[in-house]
Amino acid sequence: MPGFGVHTRRHTQGHQPARPINCASTIYSFPFDIVPHCFLSLSTLPNPEQARATMAPIGVGSTLPDGQLGWFDENDQLQQVSIHSLAAGKKVILFGVPGAFTPTCSNQHVPGFITQAEDLKAKGVEEILLVSVNDPFVMKAWAKTYPENKHVKFLADGAAAYTKALGLELDLTEKGLGLRSKRFALLADDLKVTVANIEEGGQFTISGAEEILKAL
Repeated sequence: MPGFGVHTRRHTQGHQPARPINCASTIYSFPFDIVPHCFLSLSTLPNPEQARATMAPIGVGSTLPDGQLGWFDENDQLQQVSIHSLAAGKKVILFGVPGAFTPTCSNQHVPGFITQAEDLKAKGVEEILLVSVNDPFVMKAWAKTYPENKHVKFLADGAAAYTKALGLELDLTEKGLGLRSKRFALLADDLKVTVANIEEGGQFTISGAEEILKAL
């Protein structure tokens, strides 16, 4: 009986009658004795994502990890840009939101950084970077809803790879949103994090532009 991963031997007098066995979670019954070779079901193998150690959340004193994010530049060309190319040797704000076009993000969090951008620049901030777990085309469309914006770059972390590198992923599967980012705001000077305001749950209390202004 090829293909079942077992050796077979015909039933002869004195042997036990046929009996069922459990092989890779499926019950088979044979009219002969069997000597099964045990082998591991694929369902028992660890998922590489589950086996990956969860990154500790980034905090004060940490170095901003590098990563590639999607961005439509001033000429409306899609680019892959590295965080280090934008932040090395500069004072930057990196803030993250759970999703483009969501109410709190669209009506409070993002507008706060847009309206306060000039004040933040006056305090020495050279880049204001927004990252969200959305594709670049969604981020481009979202950016167009803020025609007054001159300083905030809308960066796309489509696969959440950079969000995971920050240790700030948020599982919103039960709400139909999949893996997203926690709401946060980081201030970094030459890649070193000096302020890390990370929200819990869906709150918006410490990650706004006003809180970063107070820290400058």
